[in-house]
Amino acid sequence: MKPDVLTGIENFISNPPDYLSDMKLGLLCNGASVNTDFIHTSKTINQLFPKGLKALFSPQHGFYADKQDNMIESDHSTETNLKVPIFSLYSKSRIPTKEMFDLIDCLIIDLQDVGCRVYTFIYTISFCLEKAAQYNKKVMILDKPNPIGGIAVEGNVLEEKYKSFVGRFPIPMRHGMTIGEISSFFNKSFNINCDLEIVKLKGWARKMYYSDTNLDWVLPSPNLPTPASCMVYPGQVILEGTNISEGRGTTLPFEQFGAPYIDSYQIANIVTKKIEGAHLRPVKFEPVAGKWKNQACNGFHIHVYDKRIFKPYKTSLILLQEIMRLYKNNFEFKSPPYEYEYDKLPMDLILGSKEIRKRIENMDDIDKIEQSWQKKLDNFIKISKEFYLYD
Repeated sequence: MKPDVLTGIENFISNPPDYLSDMKLGLLCNGASVNTDFIHTSKTINQLFPKGLKALFSPQHGFYADKQDNMIESDHSTETNLKVPIFSLYSKSRIPTKEMFDLIDCLIIDLQDVGCRVYTFIYTISFCLEKAAQYNKKVMILDKPNPIGGIAVEGNVLEEKYKSFVGRFPIPMRHGMTIGEISSFFNKSFNINCDLEIVKLKGWARKMYYSDTNLDWVLPSPNLPTPASCMVYPGQVILEGTNISEGRGTTLPFEQFGAPYIDSYQIANIVTKKIEGAHLRPVKFEPVAGKWKNQACNGFHIHVYDKRIFKPYKTSLILLQEIMRLYKNNFEFKSPPYEYEYDKLPMDLILGSKEIRKRIENMDDIDKIEQSWQKKLDNFIKISKEFYLYD
């Protein structure tokens, strides 16, 4: 069955720009950079523009999307079939160098984003835009769908003092934009002014979730194996800042979570009526890696039954607060470092705000916390709509 949506790479294949024939090309990509026939974009570009591809670049998790966790770097290497260098942009530096960009005239980007502020691919792109502008290079982004839709936007806008590699710009936790749209937003709103071109999607509408596209999912990183894991990620990612397992080391990362000290049924009795669009199924699991390795954890598998009303960020804030309330002698925030920040608390970087973390600790009502960020969220929505490419 043919997909209902054509991605940027498909449209690039059907109408390859002639001007690229005279350019030296680079490609920022990873294992999910494939067309509907699962042909990797590097191979496609090499076929369309023989000998034009001069360098490959990879984001966090590596060229093959095989690196598991935060601050696990990838080395520079060589792609054996094409005989071109692979420059890791998650290595000693997250910023491309002049020497890297000297090899190319145009950087093509084909990455699958997941629609969340803390997912680092969009910041890798932002650094590439900045350096491309500095060195007078062109950037072309082959757009891909936002797997968790383009209508719902959720969460507090990141505060300036908590900028990091999991949040460079003042955007909410769930931004509601495609990777092409948000890159255009960064490029113009923050005066990067790179020569940027977006190869658009065809057939994608903002109301679509990934399951509506009829596209096959190829995981962009090891712990987002399905669109369902992406759906909960904008909330469950906050658990990275705690001693609660976010499901790494299990077959259901981010969809399930827990810790040995949790009583699932006790929590369920309190929070079930507060959560909309999802069922919490009590589970017990033993991670084979990560937090609580080889220890039995009690927790939940989050089953989203109505994406339209499910709020991943609010849901996880509710769950986090109840765990903190019930198990204050066992619960802990993770200590630095986190994503190359060595002083600030990881939770503050993930939330993009120390104040929100303090309010959760003080047991402020989550509904009131949500109301407190609404004005800035509404302003972001208003501004971001100027960069929407799809109805």
